[in-house]
Amino acid sequence: MTAGNDDATFSDALEGLHRGDFSRLEPLFDDRSGRSGKPQIVEWHEQGRLRDQPKALAEALTCASFLGRTSIAEYLLKQGLDPSGGAGTGLDALHWASNRGQLEAVRLLIRAKAPLETRSIYGGTAVETAIWSAINEPRRDHLQIIEELLNAGARLDDTEYPTGHPRIDAILERYRSL
Repeated sequence: MTAGNDDATFSDALEGLHRGDFSRLEPLFDDRSGRSGKPQIVEWHEQGRLRDQPKALAEALTCASFLGRTSIAEYLLKQGLDPSGGAGTGLDALHWASNRGQLEAVRLLIRAKAPLETRSIYGGTAVETAIWSAINEPRRDHLQIIEELLNAGARLDDTEYPTGHPRIDAILERYRSL
């Protein structure tokens, strides 16, 4: 995203949020991307430009969670956004934070009471998404995310076990016996 014409950038951002182009939109979520030194997405919200864009605003929370921009996610939650965020990509804010290994975003969404048992387009809950990601796209905090979700009350009802990954299976074993 380039900083050119602000209206064109805003329209492009709205389209990107609706499409789930979260990686491409990352510059708008950088801490000092706006003219006032705030993130551009926050500036647009403060200017009222997102007032009539509830779906884009919900996707902005999901995008912030995907990117691990917890200060922006927290700002949006304080504005009254649903902690589920948008699910235009088939995954909501908690699913994406879990998938991408964004531990602090997962913690924030848990504190905000994001639903733990919502199913993604793929049929998995946030903890199942974290388990899949830990196996297939491992990131540093995936194991901790699995633990955080389970500590928050996520259920393992439909989770395939054992997974064949000793560290994941050890976590699941502890929570299955509770």
